Amino acid sequence: MTMILLIACAGMITGFFFLLHLRPVEFTDELFAFLLRKPDTLKEEINQVTKQRKPGVFRREIMEAQEILVMTGRGGTFSLLCAASLALFAVGGSIAIIIGNFFLSPVMAIGFLFMPFWYVRLTANNYKKNVAAELETALSIITTAYLRNEDILTAVEENIHYLNPPVQTVFRDFVTQIKLVNPDVEAALRNLKGRIENDVFHEWCDGLCDCQMDRSLKTTLTPIVNKLSDMRNVNAELEFLVTEPRKEFITMVILVIGNIPLMYFLNHSWYQTLMFTPVGQIILSITATLIFVSTALVVKLTKPLEYRR
Repeated sequence: MTMILLIACAGMITGFFFLLHLRPVEFTDELFAFLLRKPDTLKEEINQVTKQRKPGVFRREIMEAQEILVMTGRGGTFSLLCAASLALFAVGGSIAIIIGNFFLSPVMAIGFLFMPFWYVRLTANNYKKNVAAELETALSIITTAYLRNEDILTAVEENIHYLNPPVQTVFRDFVTQIKLVNPDVEAALRNLKGRIENDVFHEWCDGLCDCQMDRSLKTTLTPIVNKLSDMRNVNAELEFLVTEPRKEFITMVILVIGNIPLMYFLNHSWYQTLMFTPVGQIILSITATLIFVSTALVVKLTKPLEYRR
């Protein structure tokens, strides 16, 4: 009976979308745009800018995921991410309703709602590692060419074909700005500095700006580039240290969830008590809440450390 009601509810929602000529992506865009709307009053805007009043947990997760997608060049997929989040919200609640645990329904729905945003936060580290590896190659060959010809524009043009996206795109825009928009090299370097979020890259751009005034300072560029190799080695060790607690957490979650079907074979009466009595259903709800809260903390607190200096 419950399954029939869920299917009827899904069919009714689908019918409303057809009647209103509304696409799911448009609905999610409008919904999340409402959640991310700017403060209505000047006082609220001041509190938000000065961080005296932090946004809610859900809004903060959405904003952080949106910033990560823009930073990684996937800003166009934000609508799909929101649609997937709402779909998982419905799936999580439906699973709890199907097994007959209405206490678990809001927990599963909210937990599944956050899953796409947690996934985006985890993938951001891989993007940073790829950019850092590409920067190490790009800055090395460009610095070597600059030490030879003392012209940063020529050095970039000579080696731009050896670079890979997204670093290649950034340096191509740098060349375009100097040749077609503004010949001011220092202004182009300041603009280049803000295109990639990396401390060593920022220091390298500052060093190039100093070299425009004093060419003898070009010898400081090589030690700056060498920092990328040191940072890569140290970050690899730090990531290994952080990965171990994450693996232990995943193992414990699998054991906790796996004990439920295992209990069906070991002690059927305990299984019936856990699944079909109010006390057992409340215990399952509390357990699921702790799992989702712990997952959020693991994603936030055990993200790979980053050695900067």
